[in-house]
Amino acid sequence: MARREKATSITDAGMSLDEERRIRTIRYVAMMSIRGLLVLVCGILVMAEAPLLWLWLLLGVAGMAILPWLAVMLANDRLATKPGRFTRHHRKARTLEAPEHRMIDSE
Repeated sequence: MARREKATSITDAGMSLDEERRIRTIRYVAMMSIRGLLVLVCGILVMAEAPLLWLWLLLGVAGMAILPWLAVMLANDRLATKPGRFTRHHRKARTLEAPEHRMIDSE
């Protein structure tokens, strides 16, 4: 199967809504997976009776409380335009050549 080349962008329009939604969904699922991992780690720490258990549980519960809020906020927010993804090509101003005939100067 042939490999598809990425299309070259010739405008400074943003990415499509479907692509943006896919990126936000992946970010949301990753953050909620981290939250699930925190639940497992806290459970393992309780069963293992780890030293400073109260501190680890406090950090784990804080992470489990903040991650869903942060995940929803980032999932509902529009993606920022990524600098460097599209570079504008500015034309340099041409310098005018000196005229061949003499010009009258006011001085």
